[in-house]
Amino acid sequence: MTDTTATLKPKPGAWAAATQSRALPSAGVPSTDPRVVRAIDLVAREAELLDAKDYWSWQQLYSDEAMYIIPIEPDEDDFANTLNMVYDDARMRQLRVTRMTEGYAIAAVDSATTVRTVARFVPAEVEGGQSAARVCLRAAQILIAYKRGNHDIWAANVDYEIAVGAVPADDRITRKVVRLIDGRDEVPAAGFLL
Repeated sequence: MTDTTATLKPKPGAWAAATQSRALPSAGVPSTDPRVVRAIDLVAREAELLDAKDYWSWQQLYSDEAMYIIPIEPDEDDFANTLNMVYDDARMRQLRVTRMTEGYAIAAVDSATTVRTVARFVPAEVEGGQSAARVCLRAAQILIAYKRGNHDIWAANVDYEIAVGAVPADDRITRKVVRLIDGRDEVPAAGFLL
C-alpha cells in the first residue's frame, strides 16, 4: 500500500499554507444540546433582524459588555492591539445604529438589501447548566447584498459567544467576531452590519 499522506501536505510557501486555518477543537457537545440550540436560535434571530434593518432590536440582542469585531487579519485574536475594520463596544454599536437609522449617513440612506445564510454551526465550548451557560460556536455566513442592480457577496467565518439565560428572552450575544475570508484584500464599504 502506498503512503498518500505526503502528497496531501502543501509544500512550504504553497498557496494553501496562506489560507485561513482556524478549525475549532471539538467541545464534545453535540449541536442538539439545548444550550447550543438556543445559541443557534439567537444567531438566526440576529440574521433576521439585520436583513430587516431592524437595528434597534438587533442591538438589544447584545449584552452591555459585548464586543462586535471585524478584524482585518482573519487569524487575529489580539483585537485590542491590532487594526480592525470594526471594534465596537456598546457605545460604538449605539452610535453606529444611530448613524444607520437617522438618515444622515449616505451609506444608510441608500443601503443595500441583504440576505444572510448562517450555517455550519460548530460548538467550540459549552460551560454551565441549562439556565445559565456560556456557549462558544463558529458558523459560516454568506451575505448577499443587492443595490442598484449589483450583487455583492460577503463570506465569513463568524465566532460567537452567547450567554444563555434562564429563558430564551434572556439569551445575549457577548461577543461576535466576523472573520471575512477576504479581509486582507480591499473590502468595499458596506452600508449594513455584517
